[in-house]
Order: sequence, then structure tokens, then C-alpha cells
Amino acid sequence: MKFFVDTAMIDEIRELESTGLLDGVTTNPSLIKQSGRPFEEVLKEICKATKGPVSAEVVAVDHQTMLLEARQLATIAPNIAIKVPMTVDGLKTCKVLRDEGVMVNVTLCFSATQALLAAKVGASFISPFVGRLDDVSQDGMALIADIRLIYDNYGFETEILVASVRHPAHVLEAARIGADIATVPAAVLRKLFLHPLTDKGLKAFLRDWKASGNRILS
Repeated sequence: MKFFVDTAMIDEIRELESTGLLDGVTTNPSLIKQSGRPFEEVLKEICKATKGPVSAEVVAVDHQTMLLEARQLATIAPNIAIKVPMTVDGLKTCKVLRDEGVMVNVTLCFSATQALLAAKVGASFISPFVGRLDDVSQDGMALIADIRLIYDNYGFETEILVASVRHPAHVLEAARIGADIATVPAAVLRKLFLHPLTDKGLKAFLRDWKASGNRILS
């Protein structure tokens, strides 16, 4: 499974990129606002910091303006993926952009039938929001399983990008189901490294090594 980080903070992206684990970045208007910096400036830096897809979201709601915004955003860098909402106008825009060879991430997906429609118009990625479904007492991971089954039934190439990830258990379940990508906040991605037995074992090894009097470097 690929890991994208859901942030517009360039320092976080560079840190995670240095681990070799980062496959891409997702942004949205809320994350850009949190960065406190100009939209295009942030995107240019992110696209230089990672070779993977960088999702940049249009803010228009009508097809023609979405298309104008998308084409402008696509000029920023070749690894830009245009993020469009799961609406009729969003899917119309997706179809045109895919015919032009532009990557498209269809976002705000909350049902398997929505995911089916996005795949039919050739979306590069579909972003189901599992955490937000959990918030309203629906099973976000059941949606991922349904989408995986449908896409496999028909051989769709659209990648399932699990979004609104709140904790490591979401990542684990997404991997079990066979999602292609999880886009996670940097804090959640860091938690995947952690286990108390790892810390305990390392502490014991270092204690014994110190007591042995040995050295590796002269």
C-alpha cells in the first residue's frame, strides 16, 4: 500500500520524504489555510519536495470554472493531481481532464455507487472519507471493502485512496482490505513506527551493549 501525507506543511513533507516511505501528498483548501501561505507558492514547494502525485483542489462548483482552475493548477508541475468534488460537474471535469492526460482525484466520496461513477469516468484516484463516516455512526471501512470488490469485479484502474484517516487502526484495516493508498496526517504516519515492545527491546539491547564494553566505531 502507498502512503500519502495529508498536509500542506512543507517541513513535514520533507521530513517524511527523507524516510523513503512517502509516495505522494494530498492537500485541500483547509490545509492550505493552516499553512498561512499563498496557495500556488505552497504547491510549487510541495511538488519539488516529492516525486509522487500532489493533489491540488479546485474551489469552483460549476464545470466550466472547475476546468479553468484545473488547467491553471496543472501548469504548476507535472506531478499535480487535480482534486474535484464528487458531483455531476466534478465528474464532467474529471472526464475532460483525464482525456487530456491530467491526473484526477475525486474527493468527498461517501458511497460505493459514487466510487463506481468516478471509476467509469476514468478517475485516477477516488477518496472515500472513512473517518467522517465513522463520525456519523456509519462503517467507513465497510465502504472501502465495497469499493474494492466493485473495482475488482470490473477491472477498474482507479486507485482507492483512503482519506479522513484518524488512527493507525484505519491504516491497518485499509491494508487488509487491499486499498491502494492511505493518505494520513503526519502525526498518524509517525505512530505507525511505534510499539512499546520495540522501545523496551532497544533499551535492553543498548544497556547490555554498554555493559559489554565493546565498540563498533574506533
